[in-house]
Amino acid sequence: MTWTSSQQDLYRFLEDRFACAQACTECARMCALRAGVLDPGGAADAEAVRLRRTGIMCAEVCDATCRALTEETDRDADGLRVQLEWCRTVCLDCARAFEARPGAEPSAAACRACAAACTDFMAALG
Repeated sequence: MTWTSSQQDLYRFLEDRFACAQACTECARMCALRAGVLDPGGAADAEAVRLRRTGIMCAEVCDATCRALTEETDRDADGLRVQLEWCRTVCLDCARAFEARPGAEPSAAACRACAAACTDFMAALG
């Protein structure tokens, strides 16, 4: 079978969409795990509480973005672009917050990977 340019473009587009959804899922998982490690009811300092909230928000935004990419096929490109930009912004904020916390480097890396995947997919949307 010979692939035409439009078929290759479609295939690449779907691959980029799937890669972004995967990155969002991984980021949501890592942020939820990181937030779960922080003690919400103990003698946590204000910074730990803020970090926990940031992680939870990032997990929720990434989960919503993954659903938008995989389940909401009727969403137009502009709506999807807004969702991706929101996810990218929240992930970068979360990555900066996690970088300052010992042991949170893998979570920060997952956030950065998700932000990069969102940026790449926004470029694919045109």
